[in-house]
Order: sequence, then structure tokens, then C-alpha cells
Amino acid sequence: MKTKEVHIDFERSIGPWLGRTMKLLDYHMHEALQSAGLDLTKEQMVVLKKLHQKDGLNQNELAFLTYRDKSSLARLLSKMERKKYIIRKQSTDDKRVNQVFLTKTGRATYLKTRPVIKKLINKMEQNISTEEKVQMIDLLQKVQVNFEPELTFNK
Repeated sequence: MKTKEVHIDFERSIGPWLGRTMKLLDYHMHEALQSAGLDLTKEQMVVLKKLHQKDGLNQNELAFLTYRDKSSLARLLSKMERKKYIIRKQSTDDKRVNQVFLTKTGRATYLKTRPVIKKLINKMEQNISTEEKVQMIDLLQKVQVNFEPELTFNK
């Protein structure tokens, strides 16, 4: 029995374009952080940002907010503790829960990322109008919802 070949036009689907764009963004972010003398990965920066917004999150909350599984977050946090960016403390309410706090070094490092990220955003968004930016965000949110129908976005 013959199997009918399924034609896929990858170049006209959004997947490869999203993938390439993320690789470019990751590369330029890594370069920008390193050039600024920051010993920080994108993943570590995201954790610092979440803790800057709400210090003392527990590891489960942090895993959810950063879209990471618990074990990979635990490894990431261990590296960040060695760099003195964060400290984990056992919850007084539940001994099984660790809360994560920024250290002075972590807070200062996060604040140093702000101008670096601002410059990267400006480069990324040059030649893109406000309307195009809004439309792109809307489209990307739709793609995310297609994969996670229960996901809601705050607009």
C-alpha cells in the first residue's frame, strides 16, 4: 500500500520564523549581557526580574511564572546561589516549601540589566510601528493560546 506524501511548506509556516527569531534574540541578549560585564544568563535574568517584582516567591510559584519544571528551576537556583544573586529560605509556615529572595548582589545585578535590555528592545523594535508591535503581540498570544487554551493574558 502506498503512503501519500504530505506536503509541508515550512518556510511559509510561522514555526521556523519564531524559532529563528528566538535564537537571534537569545544570541544578542547573551552578547549584550556579556559585553556589559554581567555574569548572567537569560534564564537567570528572568528569575531576577520575577523576584524584583515580588521577592520571596516560593519555588513552585517561581517555576510556574518562569515556565520551568521544578527540577530545572532547582538547578538554576543553585547556580544563582553560588553567584550570590539569591538566597533560599525554608518557609516558616511549611517546612517543605522554600522561598526565594534576592540578595543585594542579585538586586544590583538586576538593575544593571535594565539599560542593556532597553537597548536590546530598541534594536529589536526599530522600523516596527506601534500598530505593528500591537498586532505582533496579539498574534503571538493567539499562537500561545493555540497550545495552551486555558492560558489567559492580561492586556
